[in-house]
Amino acid sequence: MFCATLLTLFPAMFPGPLGQSLAGDALARGLWSLEARDIREHGLGRHRAVDDTPAGGGPGMVMRADVIAASLDAAAPPDDPRAKLIMSPRGQPFTQRQAREWAAGPGLVILCPRFEGVDERVIEGRRLTEVSIGDYVLSGGEIAALAILDACVRLIPGVMGKPESGAEESFEAGLLEYPHYTRPRAWEGRLIPEVLLSGDHAKIAAWRREESERITRERRSDLWEP
Repeated sequence: MFCATLLTLFPAMFPGPLGQSLAGDALARGLWSLEARDIREHGLGRHRAVDDTPAGGGPGMVMRADVIAASLDAAAPPDDPRAKLIMSPRGQPFTQRQAREWAAGPGLVILCPRFEGVDERVIEGRRLTEVSIGDYVLSGGEIAALAILDACVRLIPGVMGKPESGAEESFEAGLLEYPHYTRPRAWEGRLIPEVLLSGDHAKIAAWRREESERITRERRSDLWEP
């Protein structure tokens, strides 16, 4: 079973949206599990401090290596087979291919930093994989972790009603997804393309492929490989 453990200063943020819809139903059915652990349980002193001023000076605070290591070690011993991630805007870009790989594995341990980030020594010492969901900065890693888990959980067998639902989505074949239509046939003067109403499956498949290629060329030239 896919088991997710989140290390965060705000455990109440979970399961959040992961407790709803497909992911929430799958969670209730036991297809995956989620545990949110409070980093502050391993904080220091009367106030459970988890951070300190940055070495070399500068603004903000940095999460301490000893506190984070204690939190990680309590959540995932060295022989835990799950990938250990830290959400970071400087990390490797998260992709659909990565989601499929992780969804097929035993689960994830995800550290959600706050403040200016985490002492570099714990990233190195615990061999954390830095992962980014985009070229922007969030207040903390929790929202990024939610996005990654949603992308993975929906790919777990039994979560989606039809497994083929995920086969023709954006990025699965290196292309963005083709447009979708449904009733009514005409809406505000706009019609469903005739080919989709033809019943000719070969023509429909060809149209969808052409549309995927067109949209990919126009919107994501970095993905386009003719």
